[in-house]
Amino acid sequence: MYVHWDGYPSHHLPLLLGAHQYRFAGDLDALCRHLIDEAPEGWSQLGTDLLDGAPEPVRAELVGGDEHPSRKLDNVRVINVGAAEPEQWTVTETSHGGLDWGYVLHRGGIEVIPLDAEDRGPVVAWDTDPRARFSNGTYRWRPGHPIPATLPPRTTAPSTPTPASAPAPTARTAPRR
Repeated sequence: MYVHWDGYPSHHLPLLLGAHQYRFAGDLDALCRHLIDEAPEGWSQLGTDLLDGAPEPVRAELVGGDEHPSRKLDNVRVINVGAAEPEQWTVTETSHGGLDWGYVLHRGGIEVIPLDAEDRGPVVAWDTDPRARFSNGTYRWRPGHPIPATLPPRTTAPSTPTPASAPAPTARTAPRR
């Protein structure tokens, strides 16, 4: 799968993890069909529609009011000045010129590969919280190293304040007369 815009882990991982966990309910095959089969030429951008089905607090935290749909790549032809005809541009394992990041979907998670530094990368497990803050530093995404992410703080339900009016009733005995 090729995505033209914003290939950084901080952008792609929350969308891909959220899509796997919520929109596709853990069905990796369905996620792959959507990402690969429905857009064989690739995507112009991955959008917040991948978060459909996510709980509203999670979606709100990830989206931050910036809703935008995924868009398929319109044109994968590259005009080579001086060539008789446009060339078909194909991204392969050995021809990734100009791309900074690669993402490989495995049964256990998403392998993140900084293409300028490594041939392989660490795998981010599918059950990773999509609200984690992932580093975009290529030097941090090396095989055998921990996933460079800061997990979001755990949230608990806010305590419901009790009215400051009268104290709760207690058992009383009748006054003596």
